Amino acid sequence: MFTFTPLQGARSESSAVQSILELDGGIKVLIDVGWDESFDVEKLKELEKQIPTLSLVLLTHATISHLGAYAHCCKHLPLFTRIPVYATTPVIALGRTSLQELYASTPLAATTIPKSSLNELSQATSAESNILLQPPTHEEIATYFSLIHPLKYSQPHQPLSSPFSPPLNGLTITAHNSGSTLGGTMWHIQHGLESIVYAVDWNQGRENVYAGAAWLGGAGGGGAEVIEQLRKPTALICSSKGARKPPLAKAKRDEPLLETVQACVANGGVVLIPVDSSARVLELAYLMEHAWRQDAASKGSLHASKLYLAGRSIHSTMRYARSMLEWMDERIVQEFEDVADLSKRGNGVTDGTAQGKQGGPFDFKFLKLLDRKGQIDKVLAPNSDGSTSGGKVILASDSSLEWGFSKDVFTVLVQDPKNLLILTGLPAPPSDGNSALASTFYRWWRDAVVEKEKQGAEATRTGIGADGVLVQVAGRGREAEVRNVQKLPLEGDDLRVYRLWLAQQRQLQDTLQTGGATALESSLDVDDVSSESSSDSDDSETHQQGKALNVSTTLGRTTRKKTALADEDLGPNILLKKKAVYDYDVRGKSGRDAMFPHPVQRRRADDYGEFIRVEDFVKAEERQDDGQNGDQAGKGDVQANIGRKRKWTDSAPNKGQGSSDKRPRLERNASAEYETAIVDGPPQNELDDVPDDEEELVTGPYKLAITRENVSINFNIAFIDFSGIHDKRSLHMLIPLIQPRKLILTGGNPEETDELAADLPQLLQNIDIHKPDMGSSVDASADTNAYTIKIAPTLYKGLKWQSVGNVKIATIFGRLEPGSDGTPILDIATVIATGMTAGHHSVKPFHVGELRLANLRKDLRDIGYSTEFMGEGTLLVQNSVIVRKAATSGRIEVESSGWDTSTVQTVRKMIYDKLAVVG
Repeated sequence: MFTFTPLQGARSESSAVQSILELDGGIKVLIDVGWDESFDVEKLKELEKQIPTLSLVLLTHATISHLGAYAHCCKHLPLFTRIPVYATTPVIALGRTSLQELYASTPLAATTIPKSSLNELSQATSAESNILLQPPTHEEIATYFSLIHPLKYSQPHQPLSSPFSPPLNGLTITAHNSGSTLGGTMWHIQHGLESIVYAVDWNQGRENVYAGAAWLGGAGGGGAEVIEQLRKPTALICSSKGARKPPLAKAKRDEPLLETVQACVANGGVVLIPVDSSARVLELAYLMEHAWRQDAASKGSLHASKLYLAGRSIHSTMRYARSMLEWMDERIVQEFEDVADLSKRGNGVTDGTAQGKQGGPFDFKFLKLLDRKGQIDKVLAPNSDGSTSGGKVILASDSSLEWGFSKDVFTVLVQDPKNLLILTGLPAPPSDGNSALASTFYRWWRDAVVEKEKQGAEATRTGIGADGVLVQVAGRGREAEVRNVQKLPLEGDDLRVYRLWLAQQRQLQDTLQTGGATALESSLDVDDVSSESSSDSDDSETHQQGKALNVSTTLGRTTRKKTALADEDLGPNILLKKKAVYDYDVRGKSGRDAMFPHPVQRRRADDYGEFIRVEDFVKAEERQDDGQNGDQAGKGDVQANIGRKRKWTDSAPNKGQGSSDKRPRLERNASAEYETAIVDGPPQNELDDVPDDEEELVTGPYKLAITRENVSINFNIAFIDFSGIHDKRSLHMLIPLIQPRKLILTGGNPEETDELAADLPQLLQNIDIHKPDMGSSVDASADTNAYTIKIAPTLYKGLKWQSVGNVKIATIFGRLEPGSDGTPILDIATVIATGMTAGHHSVKPFHVGELRLANLRKDLRDIGYSTEFMGEGTLLVQNSVIVRKAATSGRIEVESSGWDTSTVQTVRKMIYDKLAVVG
């Protein structure tokens, strides 16, 4: 059984993606925890209902639309942190920085408490009061992402399950490169007879940083046919985004963008390019930096202008990018190796010329990183005459222009007609009456382009005009609505209601004993959860569903108008929560309800291991001095300095008259320049001396205040598609090559979905196409019947078992008949009658199993044979024997020159040893 339910993103204008895959046995897999720019908690209601029954979570891209709600669910939804989550290493790292920047940039991401929940507690709440939830802190977000299990590409993995999930029964997940983003994933899910490929927002074309999707194998997909693991799945879940988008090659995309930028800065203007903070920003940053390098090498004029990249977490993003070059296109790796090899040969000139010492792919020479508001203000400071200093290109987050540094830059540049705004992605249309600025500007640009086409101009839907530069639309004083968001401290009735609501939530978390935001340190880790689940493997599926229903019931009770929980809600926690209670009836209970409520304390750890208590490593003399010091204030100072390094200006500890410490005291005065030089980091520039932004001290809860104003728009607007999502040609070419039995379209608006569903039957026959709406389920099970047969011990002992990979098979010929209770029975008499014991039957022998040429090559090399790949699916052995594997059928062919018979026999024997002969 296989049922697919899209929770968000199906036949919708929203960019958020959430999907539920329900497999045989009640296994539920959540793929992506996406959100959109509205950050509406109502869009997570359906997901909240599914959490008590989820088995595991898979993440595909490090973007807001794919994991924007992950930290919110970990902090505010009970049980979510106990569900195993899987993603690639780049998705974990860049997703962490993306959400940290999101919560640091806008209070909208914190979301507000639903008014229905507040009204149940008190009728005194105002209709206009938008009480904010407590957002996850920087450290909490890092903790949530440390719980995710990292995976590599093309490595099958059998995941763990949540403690309230039924057994996974051999479920296997495999991550494949999807292109578009660093670490972006297409998931292959194998369970029983179901082979499911989940591929949304992939890109087949190679870019500057990202390799193409791994449909055709190799870096950038250099093969001619779809790789075997992804070919002919029982179901392909594919996004319909870009189904109406014309193709745009990388070269035709990059050159017009750079020419337009050069023309604007040469005229004294400032170019603003809104970008995301983690995924597509790497492609644009690499393109701009290397364009400036090439221009400097050719003595051009582009490098004379300033180039900036602004984001609160941009330093962390680039640090991760430098450490994950192996996840990028092979040309990036080659560039890094060439630079490393050049540096080993000796020091070259460092004048910035082509012959000089080159930097690595992300060792920026011209691109300056900005992570503070003060740096933005200094960059955009007006000239002495009041005009904006031009000749600048600023890449700033976020792409929606609703929050982040891009909005700060926008407010400064909007009035000057010399400035230019370049949109690099298709913004989501307005929803719920709210329109993002980027969406408004794209609508203006699109309407102007359509009007030009009506007047006979060449089609410019890609954003590139007939002259080879981007089509620009002047603002001309049109007004756009700008939404300003700020948070205000709670007071009066709102504060009282918030405290009641917070007390209710804490009681709920204490009751469930989950790893929520307030109990992460004492929660069970994933390994303990898996062991607990395995120890209760005898529980039936009905019991598992009953545990989920109990959790849902508890969740429902706490939403009622009461601030204290009943005794039946407390369960065994009544022994801790209530006084004079010393006994709890555990008869008929199982799992946690039959155990004393004692939480297991776990050591705290981060990416580098367990946290170190510095007081455990204090030197003996420091500990002795601390004991001899009778001054309480002095003792506090010593304790505060334990384990810390002394600065150059600090002296060694005072040992007293009888001290045996003969080491000279360190009393060296160093200048500030010297102290700065010994700190690791990029070279200094004129923006390093800008003070850090003053962080707002969180002294209490807040409420959200939104104001709106109309702003006159005078700068120019341009658009070019840099989203890195598949286009119409890619979809029409690859889906027929994949040959899925069933196709499920999701992740696109209704027009794109309907058009793609109408075109594919003309290209691929005998295919079932499903177009589910959000919240509706489709049954895409494999059209086969599977039976489980119990074999009698007498027959089992007489079978000849053969190993194929991790399983064993045997051959039986007989007739399958239904028993009295409907259970299939294999008639032993029929087995004997077929001549099994005599070896006579009408079935020709055939081989079972899968032979991987890479494994065969390794085994041959281990015994001393020379092997070499001569192309995809062809292996040359000892320069005399060729082993071919057909890409479509998997058939193995062995060809020999004729004179090396021993090598042929060895190769054939190894092939047969890896397969099982049936017949």
